[in-house]
Amino acid sequence: MRIGVPTEIKVREYRVGLTPDGASELVRAGHDVLVQSGAGEGVGFSDTAYTAAGAKIAPDAASVYGDADLIVKVKEPQPSETAMLRPDQTLFTYLHLAPDPVQAEGLRKSGCTAIAYETVTDADNRLPLLKPMSEVAGRMSIQVGAHCLEKTQGGRGMLLGGVPGVLPAKVVVLGGGVAGTHAAEMAVGARADVTVFDRSVKRLAELDTQFAGAIKTAFSTPAAVEKAVMEADLIIGAVLIPGAAAPKLVTRAMLKGMKDGAVLVDIAIDQGGCFETSKATTHDNPTFVIDGIVHYCVANMPGAVARTSTFALTNATLPFTAALANKGTQKALNDDPHLARGLNVAEGEITYEPVAHDLKVPYVKPSWLTSI
Repeated sequence: MRIGVPTEIKVREYRVGLTPDGASELVRAGHDVLVQSGAGEGVGFSDTAYTAAGAKIAPDAASVYGDADLIVKVKEPQPSETAMLRPDQTLFTYLHLAPDPVQAEGLRKSGCTAIAYETVTDADNRLPLLKPMSEVAGRMSIQVGAHCLEKTQGGRGMLLGGVPGVLPAKVVVLGGGVAGTHAAEMAVGARADVTVFDRSVKRLAELDTQFAGAIKTAFSTPAAVEKAVMEADLIIGAVLIPGAAAPKLVTRAMLKGMKDGAVLVDIAIDQGGCFETSKATTHDNPTFVIDGIVHYCVANMPGAVARTSTFALTNATLPFTAALANKGTQKALNDDPHLARGLNVAEGEITYEPVAHDLKVPYVKPSWLTSI
């Protein structure tokens, strides 16, 4: 199979869909790997590193999209990219379609088969391809949140962990999944006062054991969240409903009762955000202020630590990429129901039910898909 790796074109996105080592493994399996010139430069991978791995270098995106059977990316395709996709092509990348009707319509019109990293599952019904970037985003959320709390950034002028004789910042983490857990871990390490909210009593018990009492845990109800938000200095939004739009846990009305200069970091922004006032931002302009509250809503947070993120992502995606290349898309999906859960678009239709529900379009299961 011909596997194409284009350069990412989203603002300040430096990650690349495949490392040279990953390319080498696919080449050894008998596949052609076509990498756009410069695709790996943002993470220190030269074109020479890819050619040494057996890949071929394409001069531009049109050459990659024109020649490849399988496109492996990181971020959702931009309009200029969806316009190059075709019906006999498979796209394997993060999509986050629920809050993005424009992208969804572009993929439908292209006729391609689009498989989303974020809805592929494993035997324990977890999300193995979302996990590495959730880990990165969770850890980064405390790093950027601490920076945003600085007075020069519009924040309250607080040091996250305080100092002897001065109380630390109060950090509220909404969601005890992968991203929320890693956020809590970093916040505890910075000596903050940390409370994690979740709807699962089982998960809260696991977190209590994992952190040996170093964090507080709370069951998530609207009233409990509102009370905690009013007292918090930094709120991390880390709620996930696989494939679907994130619930809005912090309303616009709540902002008026919060501490002036408090910070909201929305890890869920790719899925529409879990704060009512969230809107996607970029690394060039990462924050905005509403009612005195600093919002950080960068939609590709892990892109700022592109090298770490690229290695972590390829480690997770490569076995699935190899399966698609070795077997062909339809056989790979029918052989593996967990990979099949990643199918979001096929034959011009939305094929993932939560996405269809949020986009208010019909859900259509392909006639050839028998594994789920």
